[in-house]
Amino acid sequence: MTARRDVQAAADRIAGRIRRTPLLAVDPGPLAPAGRMWLKLEHTQHTGSFKARGAFNRILAAHTAGRLPRTGVVAASGGNAGLAFAHAAAHVGVPATVFVPETAPAVKVAGLHALGASVVQVGARYAEAYEAATKHAADLGALFCHAYDQPDVCAGQGTLGLEILEQADGEVDTVLLAVGGGGLLAGVAAALEGRARVVGVEPENCPTLDRALRAGRPVEVDVSGVAADSLGAGRLGDIAYDVAVRTGARSVLVTDEAITEARRLLWRDYRLAVEHGTAAAVAALRTGAYRPASDERVAVVLCGANTNPSDLPDAA
Repeated sequence: MTARRDVQAAADRIAGRIRRTPLLAVDPGPLAPAGRMWLKLEHTQHTGSFKARGAFNRILAAHTAGRLPRTGVVAASGGNAGLAFAHAAAHVGVPATVFVPETAPAVKVAGLHALGASVVQVGARYAEAYEAATKHAADLGALFCHAYDQPDVCAGQGTLGLEILEQADGEVDTVLLAVGGGGLLAGVAAALEGRARVVGVEPENCPTLDRALRAGRPVEVDVSGVAADSLGAGRLGDIAYDVAVRTGARSVLVTDEAITEARRLLWRDYRLAVEHGTAAAVAALRTGAYRPASDERVAVVLCGANTNPSDLPDAA
């Protein structure tokens, strides 16, 4: 089970490989009517998302232990995790093969090719790409890299939480972040355990964490909507469920309409172009799905930027 010590070990391992992304203080206004608020600009990370952290930790841990085969790495992804594993593999000098659904956004597929990855498009859902990827990794003898449910991956993602604590001088009460498969939630909640609470924000039509907490275990859910390309895992990871229960992480749900409007707001008011899935965390504040106390100190993670910005106001 992922713990703070694992996250700290990951931070030491990937130091110098990832960016220390900015923490932007938000002035009082519509987004921050009370208390103190920051935006963690993780969408400026290598490959455009937090996934680079977990990817480097997974691959470097295997490399250090002598378990990184010359056949390289294989991953299944809606796009962002694949980009991260391809980037990390290239830096270590091994090949990467990434399986993505046929519905993966063109901008992410193009990015994979640009990073030198072999790209295989399979099926309409992540689950189909995942099944094909695991078989290919076994046949090839390659290192399989899970998008969100491996200890090294979760610990790597959690380094983002350590950064938030350092950048805010430890004065953070709550971190809001989007949830798909839950790797980011698992790592950040472990990193902040006993120091700050974590709230996972999900689209109403991709409620993996919400359904898992209600059922008492991860369960399969139908996924759809504007954020399904990045938050459409279909099932919360086992590690994320265990950490969420242990740390008391909670879920709040938002509509596609609220996500779309939050994404537009981030561009209009802050000139930040993010994915729909990323905007979910902001949508929770805009709609009141999550209402901070008057003196609450909140950090909101903007986790991904691999989007086509042409539909943003005045962006064309």
